[in-house]
Amino acid sequence: MHPSIHAAKRPDHLAVVMAASGETLTYGQLDRDSNRLAQLLRARGLGHGDHIAIFTENRPEFFVAMWAAYRSGLYWTPINWHLTADEAAYIADDCEARAIVTSASLNEVAAEMVALTPRITTRLVCDSPGAPPLPAGHERYSDALAEHPAEPVPDELEGMQMMYSSGTTGRPKGILPPLLGIRPGDPHPLTNSTTNLWGFDEETVYLSPAPLYHAAPSVTSSIVQRYGGTVVCMERFEAEACLAAIERHRVTSGQFVPTMFVRMLKLPPEVRARHDLSSLRLVQHAAAPCPVEIKRQMIEWWGPIIGEYYAGSENVGRTSIESEEWLQHPGSVGQAKDCTIHILDDEGRELPTGEIGAIWFESANPRFVYHGDPGKTSQTYNERGWATLGDVGYLDEEGYLFLTDRRAFMIISGGVNIYPQECENLLITHPKVLDAAVFGVPNEEMGEEVKAVVQPLDPGSAGPELEAELLEWIRERLAHYKCPRSIDFDPELPRLENGKLYKRLIKDRYWADRDTRIV
Repeated sequence: MHPSIHAAKRPDHLAVVMAASGETLTYGQLDRDSNRLAQLLRARGLGHGDHIAIFTENRPEFFVAMWAAYRSGLYWTPINWHLTADEAAYIADDCEARAIVTSASLNEVAAEMVALTPRITTRLVCDSPGAPPLPAGHERYSDALAEHPAEPVPDELEGMQMMYSSGTTGRPKGILPPLLGIRPGDPHPLTNSTTNLWGFDEETVYLSPAPLYHAAPSVTSSIVQRYGGTVVCMERFEAEACLAAIERHRVTSGQFVPTMFVRMLKLPPEVRARHDLSSLRLVQHAAAPCPVEIKRQMIEWWGPIIGEYYAGSENVGRTSIESEEWLQHPGSVGQAKDCTIHILDDEGRELPTGEIGAIWFESANPRFVYHGDPGKTSQTYNERGWATLGDVGYLDEEGYLFLTDRRAFMIISGGVNIYPQECENLLITHPKVLDAAVFGVPNEEMGEEVKAVVQPLDPGSAGPELEAELLEWIRERLAHYKCPRSIDFDPELPRLENGKLYKRLIKDRYWADRDTRIV
C-alpha cells in the first residue's frame, strides 16, 4: 500500500481536496511531486535518517513534503504555524532539520528563523501568483522542484515522522522512533487489519478537520493515502463548515476531538438539521477525554458510528472502543489492543481493579527516545520495560480503561488528590459554557484550592451572576471538595487545535508570584 501504487492504477483519482478553496492534488501529481522533492533533497545531501521540517498551514504541498520524506528514508517534523520565530526555530533546530518547506504566508517568521537554524541549508517557500518576494536565503518551491526528475530515488526506504509533544506541561519534546528499514510498498505496520480501525479503502473519503502539524491528522491522512482514498482537508475547523464539507464531499469517515463535538452540538438546532450527514460510515475521536454527556449526544445525533482510541505519538500502547461498547461502559476509552495495561501506585506496585493510579503499557512495540533528552526517556520506561504517557486512570472488571487526568494536572488540597478532568467535563456540558479549565491555585491552609476558568458561550454573560449559577449547578452534581471555590472568565481559553488544553498558560497566571509550587 503506497501512493505510487495508486498513482499507477488511478493517476487522476483525488488524493487531496482542500475543503474551502477546492484546490486538489491527484495521486499522479502527488507521486510526481513527491519524487521530485525527494530527488532535490537527495541532491542537497540528505540521506537516510536525516530530517526535514514542514512549516506550512494546511495546504496540498504539506502532503507532498510528507511523502517525499516517507519515500526517501527521511524523518519529517511538522511545526505549528502559529508559533513565534523563536518557538518554531527551537523545534527546527532541535530535530536537526537540514531542509524546511514553508509558505509565503509565513515569510516574516521564516525570515527571522534563518539566523536561529544554522543547520538548515535548503529553505523552500510555497507561494502563488502575487505572493510577496521571498525572504533572503529562500527558494521558490515550484521552481526548485521543476529542476529534478519525477522518478523515485534509487535508494528508496520508508521514512518516519518525528513529532513534537504539544508542550502543554513544558517545552515540546521530540519523539524519535526507529526507522522501519523497509522499502515503500512493502507491508507496513500502519496498513494491517489491526491498525485500520476506520476500514479505509480506495473508496474512502476522509475528512481531516484539524491542523496537519499534529500527529493524528497528518499520520492518519497518510494511512488513507496508503489505501488510495481521498483526504478532504479543512484549512481550519469551523463547526458549520465541517457539516457542510461532510455533505458536499459525501465524506465516509473522519477524525475529531471533543472540542469539535462541543462546538457542533452548540450550533442552533436548525443549522445542525440543515446538512445531510448520511454518507458517514465510521468516525473516530481521540487526543483528549470526551465528556460522557457530549459523546452520548453525538451518538444520538450521528448514530452508533463513533469510535474512540487512546494512544500517543510515542506508540507505547493503545486502546479502542466502538459506540455499542461505549454505551455499555460510558466514559471508557476502551480495552487494550496489542498490549497489556497496568495501573501502578507511586511505588510501582500494581493496584486492584477500580483503583486510580498511573497507566503503564506493556507491549512489544519498538522503543522510542525523546530526542536529546535521555532523562525524560528514562522516566517514560520502568525497570520492567513498561512505558507511560503520564496519564492516570483505572481499569474496570472487564479490562476497560477509564482516564482520570494527567498526573501533572492533579490537585492536592488538604492532602486529598483531586483530578480536575471530572469537573471540566461537567462544566462543559452546561448550556452557557463553551470551554472550561480547572486546576489548583495557592491556598495557605490547604496547599491548593480548586479554581475554574470558563469561556462562556456568550462573552457578555461573564460576571458574578453566571459565576453563582455555575457554582450552584456544579455543587449539585459533584462532591463539594472537587468543586471550584471560585470561577473566573476568559473570552478564549488556550486550547490547541488538536483538542488539548494548554492549561499551564492559565495556571501560571495564578502562580506567577511564587518561587515554588509547594505551599
